[in-house]
Amino acid sequence: MTEDTDKKNYRLVLKLLFVAVAMFGFGYALVPLYDVLCDITGINGKIDAVAVKETTYPVDLTREITVEFVTALNKSAPMVFRVEKNEMKVHPGEYHTVQFYAENKTNHDMVAQAIPSLSPGLTADYFKKTECFCFIEQRFKPYEAKVMPVRFVIDPALPSDYKRITLAYTFFDKTEKK
Repeated sequence: MTEDTDKKNYRLVLKLLFVAVAMFGFGYALVPLYDVLCDITGINGKIDAVAVKETTYPVDLTREITVEFVTALNKSAPMVFRVEKNEMKVHPGEYHTVQFYAENKTNHDMVAQAIPSLSPGLTADYFKKTECFCFIEQRFKPYEAKVMPVRFVIDPALPSDYKRITLAYTFFDKTEKK
């Protein structure tokens, strides 16, 4: 009877070990799976963090796209962060600049980074930024405020069924904690 119990326990341990390895593998694969899902569905548009060269596009005056700007702070970022305009109407091919305001609300130096995202995600290939504060870390002195520009153009090749684009930035405090 003890030999039969030992075999059952051995099989149970193997099954539990397999489950643990499968759970680890699934957790490890979540990021690539998420990226594929986002590419397929067009959600969570990731924007390249590199400036593009300003080139001339033909301006499409027959179309108007509303660009909405959303700002957010990570809960650990002791800052003020806002945009001068919540939205603007643009014609594809026209360059526009919008100003963002950020302020360090602490009495110590701070390093912060803004992470952009675009919605719908499928518009990310058509939204071109020539200048953005999100390309580099921002360094703030105590209580320092900055006005930071974003210059962009929407490629006229954007499919005509897109009428609204949301550009969102989340600021994260990257200051080394000592």
